[in-house]
Amino acid sequence: MSGEMTIAFKLNRRSVKIKADGERMLLWVLRDDLGLTGTKYGCGESQCGACTVVINGEAVRSCRVPLKSVAGKEVLTIEGLARGKALHPLQKALIRHGAIQCGFCTPGMILNAYSLLNRKPVPGPAEIREGMEGNLCRCGCYGRILEAIASAAEEMKTGRTR
Repeated sequence: MSGEMTIAFKLNRRSVKIKADGERMLLWVLRDDLGLTGTKYGCGESQCGACTVVINGEAVRSCRVPLKSVAGKEVLTIEGLARGKALHPLQKALIRHGAIQCGFCTPGMILNAYSLLNRKPVPGPAEIREGMEGNLCRCGCYGRILEAIASAAEEMKTGRTR
């Protein structure tokens, strides 16, 4: 254990400072200390994607990220993706395509897709499948999720949204 330390970082576009054990996993700090329960605990082994957040533009599994490693970085959770009441195109596309069933995997899926589209704004079907590898959906909505991501990418490309 590293002991308590004060960690400063940006969370959902806002500066935060938290005093906690630097070795504590980011997942538990987000959920328990900061009340951001959109980030889910799935496997605890970085294998299912339920705990995905975006750190400095890259999708990462927060169940394996020590709090101290986000010092000075930007962290985005599902709670910070929408702008006010305006949902992000990915959120709207998943709803429109019926790609949300139980919703457990949805935050991680969306944030993984967000990172993918930041790297590759217009991915092909194979690139979307490859980019979403490792995010598990217990309801088996993969086809609709992939269609929704492609739809959101097209919508974002044509500038019909932010």
